[in-house]
Amino acid sequence: MRILLVEDEVNLAEAVVSGLTAEGFTVDHIINGTEGYEAARSGGYDALVLDIMLPGMNGYKICRTLRDEGVGTPILILTAKDGEFDEAEALDTGADDFLRKPFSFVVLVARLNALLRRGGRTRGTVLQVGDLTIDPVGHRVFRGETEVELTPREFDLLEFLMSTAGEAVTKQEILEQVWGQDFEGDPNIVEVYIGYLRRKVDRPFNRSTLETVRGIGYRLNPDGH
Repeated sequence: MRILLVEDEVNLAEAVVSGLTAEGFTVDHIINGTEGYEAARSGGYDALVLDIMLPGMNGYKICRTLRDEGVGTPILILTAKDGEFDEAEALDTGADDFLRKPFSFVVLVARLNALLRRGGRTRGTVLQVGDLTIDPVGHRVFRGETEVELTPREFDLLEFLMSTAGEAVTKQEILEQVWGQDFEGDPNIVEVYIGYLRRKVDRPFNRSTLETVRGIGYRLNPDGH
């Protein structure tokens, strides 16, 4: 697996490159944000690891610009900042995950492996369930001819549910696939985001495709009306 690391803290970057190489990854390291963006948009990487505070172009801008251009490579943002607003900004710019410094190298590897597993599931494949269509690369969702605007987390949740359409999936399966196996927050976040999706992809179109399966979890019903 080929990883692009864009990090201007040289000592940290050298340690990360050495550790990931020992784990079998091929790592390219760039310290400048603008150069990192150019390398990322050229393709050829299985995942990107971006610092936020970078010379030339910060990690948020790199991430948002790549997503606007249709680049679907999994992105993990590293941040020295703290607080839920910084985490939310990382996700809302299109990042798949974030990790606060200082971090455990074991956790970094686990997060990358989780991103690579999720990224390989449907990335690049347009999914259609009834009149609901999702394009993972273009990061676009349509109900019929109408485009639906989703946040990155809502998008990931809908993508997972569409990839398992017709099947009942548990809350734990959703947490592992969408939030990551090491998620330590409130598991009720799943219910919150299911509610967000219903308000965007079901109710405005008089649909009820996102079903609660009592005692199990949730299901996307292709025939929900």
